[in-house]
Amino acid sequence: MATGRQAGLLGRGCVKGAKMEELEQGLLKKPWAWLQLDKNSLLAKAYITKQGYALLISDLQRVWHEQVDTSVVSQRAKELNKRLTAPPEAFLCHLDDLLRPLFNDIACPGKATFSCDHVAEALILRVRSELSGLPFCWNFHCILASPSLVSQHLIRPLMGMSLALQCQVRDLATLLHMKDLEIQDYQESGATLSRGRLKTEPFEENSFLEQFMVEKLPEACSVGDGRHFVTDLQNLYMAVTGQEVQVRQKHQGDPGTSSSASPPGTDGQLLNQPEEPVSSAPSLPVPEKEATGPSDSVQRPQISKVKRKKLRGLFN
Repeated sequence: MATGRQAGLLGRGCVKGAKMEELEQGLLKKPWAWLQLDKNSLLAKAYITKQGYALLISDLQRVWHEQVDTSVVSQRAKELNKRLTAPPEAFLCHLDDLLRPLFNDIACPGKATFSCDHVAEALILRVRSELSGLPFCWNFHCILASPSLVSQHLIRPLMGMSLALQCQVRDLATLLHMKDLEIQDYQESGATLSRGRLKTEPFEENSFLEQFMVEKLPEACSVGDGRHFVTDLQNLYMAVTGQEVQVRQKHQGDPGTSSSASPPGTDGQLLNQPEEPVSSAPSLPVPEKEATGPSDSVQRPQISKVKRKKLRGLFN
């Protein structure tokens, strides 16, 4: 009896661990979004599945994080929305519908309001909306991210991006030298420019770098509120973090292909799924569905009301 119970607990722990690993890897591959909430300029990224969500927020001084599964979602939904009863998948789908426009900078007047508060060293992101005609509210309780998480999502990707950009600079410098040799060959063959304004001097890499450091560097490295990092470099960021995930999976024997992981299109991310309205119904079924591919839309769980007794390249 004890052995069977221990085996059951171990099995549930492995499944939960696989789901958390899916959230971690999914969040790593997501791009950063720039948010303006009241007077707060924030960088944020989120990954939502039917199994839970992961959220990362930074004000360029500190980084906050929250990662929860369906059990936490159910408990928090009961505390914040006593008039709404639904499976956790329904609340996750609704949170996905609310966050997608915010993170994609799409205006949706009246759909939801967002605010954030600092409580001690934590950050609470508050969401106010409606669901099935009833008030809906949600609080993301984000605590300070661990140093390893900051390294995983910021330090290592930024170092990788710097190395990739430096490699591109070297390749471009080599290409310019080859172009200079090509022009020199034309000139030695007697070719001349028909338009003098197109004439250029041979490229000198050291002179170019010195001039860049003096004239361009102060403006180029101005971080500001982080908006340019989001608008100009996210394709490169996602390429670097995607490579990080591939390397990690290779070293771990690719756990994403295990039977405990969710297949594409079944429990995958919701932030890129097409929107469908959540309808009210007298019962609370949890739909059983088999997805046939990544393009299949997620069937929204139904919600019932409870009466009283809610790059174009590396350089863009």
